Amino acid sequence: MNTRGLLDQLLKSGQELLQNKAGGAQGRSSGGLGGLLGGSSNAGGLGGMLSGAGGKALAAGAMGLLLGNKKARNFGGKALAYGGLAALGVIAYKAYGNWQAQQGKAAQTEPKTLDRVPPAQVEQHAQAILKALVAAAKADGHVDERERQLIEGEFTKLDNDQELQHWLHAELNKPLDPTDVARAAGTPEMAAEMYIASVMLVDEENFMEKSYLDELARQLKLEPGLKAELEKQVREAAV
Repeated sequence: MNTRGLLDQLLKSGQELLQNKAGGAQGRSSGGLGGLLGGSSNAGGLGGMLSGAGGKALAAGAMGLLLGNKKARNFGGKALAYGGLAALGVIAYKAYGNWQAQQGKAAQTEPKTLDRVPPAQVEQHAQAILKALVAAAKADGHVDERERQLIEGEFTKLDNDQELQHWLHAELNKPLDPTDVARAAGTPEMAAEMYIASVMLVDEENFMEKSYLDELARQLKLEPGLKAELEKQVREAAV
């Protein structure tokens, strides 16, 4: 299963989604990203609107469905300018450095974030991050049976890897479980990256989503100071 390229496309598409939203979406009704991308009444909804629009539009469609009806939020903002997937590693690396400095101790070893590991390990990080993104998308309860089918359809257009499709189907149909998500974190750096991706996707003003995020941090065993620094770096990157 190859998730690296797919995840990179999804993350890079977030900025374009918000630029389209800010531009008024060419007169389409406002209602958050869900309204922009999935609110069409014509057959096929989002899938029909994006048909033939190219890979970038398809990635934006998949990300729009994951975001659901969240109001326009700066998904990743400048973080995505680092280059999609690599952005998460950059943010995690900076957060680790700041957190260690705050504790008054130098790093014993350089954090092995996904921007600083061999390609084979990048794939491991990417799978864990995609698992976290899918779970975070379900945190507000908007992913019903229809949404799951739409999401799977958009992912199939992006990448027809059968193994990936089976994996995605299983993840979308699982009950939301922060403990299960956290098991995918093979290293502390992966845990940090998974948390960053989750913070980017959830609406912290939503009680259900904030509760999920707090429990995920506990299950990932993030130190409170590191958790706060990761959240701070996401906010600063999105300015």
